[in-house]
Amino acid sequence: MGEIGEDGEAWHALDAVEVLARLKTDPERGLSRAEIAERLRRCGPNKLETVSGTPWYAVLTRQFSSPLILILFVAAAIALGIGDVTDALTILAIVVLNGVLGFIQEWKAERALAALRSMLAPRCTVLRDGHEQRVEASGLVPGDVVVLEIGGRVPADLRLVKALNLKADESLLTGESESVDKSVEPVSPDTPLAERSSMAWTGTAITNGRARGVAVATGMATEFGRIAELTRSVGEQATPLQVRLGLLGRQLGALAIAISVVVAATGWILGRPLLDMFLTGVSLAVAVVPEGLPAVVTITLALGIRAMVKRRALLRRLQAAETLGSATVICTDKTGTLTQNQMTVQHIWLPSTSSGQAIDVSGVGYVPEGHFAHAGRRIDPGSLSDLMALLATGLCCNHARIYEDETGWHEIGEPTEAALVVAARKTGLHIEEASPSAAEFSFSPLRKRMTVVERRPEGLIAHVKGAPEVIVERCARFLDGSRERKLTDADRQAAEAAYLAMAEKGLRTLALARRLLPAGISLHEEEVEKNLTLLGLVGIIDPPRLEAPNAVRLAYSAGIQVIMITGDAPATALAISRRIGLRARRAIGGSELSGMDDAALKAALADDALFARATPEHKLRIVTLLKEAGHVVGMTGDGVNDAPALKRADIGIAMGLRGTDVAREAADMILTDDNFASIINAVEEGRRQYDNIQKFVRYLLSSNSAELIAIFVNIVLGGPLILLPVHILWMNLVTDGMTAVALGVEPAEVGIMRRRPRPPRAPILDRVGVAVIVLIGAYMGAGTLWLFHETLGRGGEQAVALAQTMAFTGIVVMEKMNVFNFRSLGAPLSVVGFFSNPWLLLAWAGSIAMQAAVVYVPFLREAFHTVPLGWADWGLMALVAAPVFCITEMIKVWRWRAR
Repeated sequence: MGEIGEDGEAWHALDAVEVLARLKTDPERGLSRAEIAERLRRCGPNKLETVSGTPWYAVLTRQFSSPLILILFVAAAIALGIGDVTDALTILAIVVLNGVLGFIQEWKAERALAALRSMLAPRCTVLRDGHEQRVEASGLVPGDVVVLEIGGRVPADLRLVKALNLKADESLLTGESESVDKSVEPVSPDTPLAERSSMAWTGTAITNGRARGVAVATGMATEFGRIAELTRSVGEQATPLQVRLGLLGRQLGALAIAISVVVAATGWILGRPLLDMFLTGVSLAVAVVPEGLPAVVTITLALGIRAMVKRRALLRRLQAAETLGSATVICTDKTGTLTQNQMTVQHIWLPSTSSGQAIDVSGVGYVPEGHFAHAGRRIDPGSLSDLMALLATGLCCNHARIYEDETGWHEIGEPTEAALVVAARKTGLHIEEASPSAAEFSFSPLRKRMTVVERRPEGLIAHVKGAPEVIVERCARFLDGSRERKLTDADRQAAEAAYLAMAEKGLRTLALARRLLPAGISLHEEEVEKNLTLLGLVGIIDPPRLEAPNAVRLAYSAGIQVIMITGDAPATALAISRRIGLRARRAIGGSELSGMDDAALKAALADDALFARATPEHKLRIVTLLKEAGHVVGMTGDGVNDAPALKRADIGIAMGLRGTDVAREAADMILTDDNFASIINAVEEGRRQYDNIQKFVRYLLSSNSAELIAIFVNIVLGGPLILLPVHILWMNLVTDGMTAVALGVEPAEVGIMRRRPRPPRAPILDRVGVAVIVLIGAYMGAGTLWLFHETLGRGGEQAVALAQTMAFTGIVVMEKMNVFNFRSLGAPLSVVGFFSNPWLLLAWAGSIAMQAAVVYVPFLREAFHTVPLGWADWGLMALVAAPVFCITEMIKVWRWRAR
């Protein structure tokens, strides 16, 4: 038993009686308790396997999987092997600190995600043993008869066996923004999923009517589960930052090994003791590898997570914001992402010439606030009797209502009908004012209209709404102000032109009419629904979010391509894209997309096309081709249909308020306010994070290169050991680490959102970066050597210890001057602002203070093998250190002015 994807049964194409027979269930009694237990044993619970979340041990394990961390483990093992327990414990401590910091941030994100899980309806109404009863949705089995009512969610894939005016919102599954009509009639076996009107799908919402359906698939066998399984089949992807840091780690590891071997071999060949050369090689390896880099990256990204929470974005991965900052393409769903997912009346056409025909309605969504305007001028709707008559009919011929709670305004019922209620409320009309109905003729796909007959003191009044081509054909008159006039052929042509113009703008059009029924009329639809009086047309649309146009504009200014991929109709998608400023030149439908080969689809993607009626497989294919073309792809979405593409994308972005469990599980980042503009804020934050990672990588490696040059050249010169291993670890992990972390919170640079994304394959260190590291490192290394040998030349009992202390402290002072060079990669300090990052100033002062403590506090002097320095020594170090900043700053000022 199952849906077509499970065992080949096309339930939507079978007659309801045959479905009940095959599933051995009674539509009036349902299943027995014994049969339910047996089927639950065979089919399992009605749950998705994807909502279990990431286990804590997996989150912890991935904190220790980067090449840099593995290099530190090797360094600790070597130190321990040669008996240097202090250095080994220090390295292991920093590795553990790095892992704990990363684990805490990512586990907090996982727990926050768990709190958002609420997609599948926890309880539902079923018919069992002849009685309706409320049960846990997880206990449903194939063959259960489920009762559906307005406002509820569908708990399993159902084949409808009874339906009365049933409509369902399937946007989370198909992307279609309008509710779809449902019936019990079978459809063709090859009917697309979005058009299988005889089926109700797991997780979709009932917006109108009542029905009974028999469960044909539960849990992972549902359409919802099929897409969840497709999502699980998409493997985890390494982020661009992980790739770049992994490459850097491997390069540094290879460099450390090569330098250690070369230096140790050279020294041994020159007659130095082999053990001394081995220890020197280990010292050089420690100098090459920036031990503090993993912790600094982790802390910087963790601080970025905190910054993003304030911007309404929850990051499930430390690298998520940085990855989005490098995005070259953002693929976005339409419904609920770029739009409100709240149908809204925006245009009204009146057939009367006295009212000027075209009226615009302001306001967004279900908030009953807004005004009416004609030709750009605000009007009083109460002064137009024909407009008020149209709105009153829309209110009477209606089953929806709106309400307000602490989270805002919401609808109960069919969204299109709710839009009519909101439009009426904007004039002061309330549904309570409507009189009880005497009869009702429901909407159906065949009739394409709905009628409610209202009892009024003056008699029975029929209020009718439906498809314009159907309603206009049944009208004999139109309302002109407060008088009825004969509807001529010219009037019919004008109405046709009006609703076609609305449709071209992507609006859903409805015509409204009424009729004062003669006494004694038979209340039969064919008698009632003729000789109607046309009141006008309304244009309804799911409007764009207010912040969407500006967010799209910012994305373009940042060099990011925005591609809409939706399950909605092409005309509607194209209309919305134009309203929010997308550069889409054409809309490609699902059938056309299926017929395209990869070359044609790549050409369409380069030509700024948008994609409508897209299936989950289409979305996955588009994201895959974009990644193959070298793009860093961000994918937004809220529905289960978005989940596979969310997972395949470099950065998946799900909606926190409206998103499904499957979408949130697949995503790297969750927007807690469902606001598209928050994505652009995240792009800026990601770019700031990557800029700062580049800054402290260059800063740390320039410091390490100085240590390397000083040690290597000193060996060649035959001098005593210039820096001890404990000195190198102190600088790499503590003094440099503090200022590097402070660099990680530098504010975003000017114009950060006006530059194009960095090339996807660009390394963290380009040629310019390497040159800067080498030049600054060479000067600081030479300065350290000069301080060491100048002090060594003074002679004395503690000459070597004093020279080592001068070299150790001198290189720290130069590194602290060097940190100001990397507050910006291009702008001088006068542009950045000396006090714009107070954390850096505190870290700078703290580092100098701790270095002074190492020189003057007795027990620290003993641990670090230092001796006290005099004021003259500090003055000499300051003179040597000053050019590190001054020369670099002068070059920056010259280049900044020459731009």
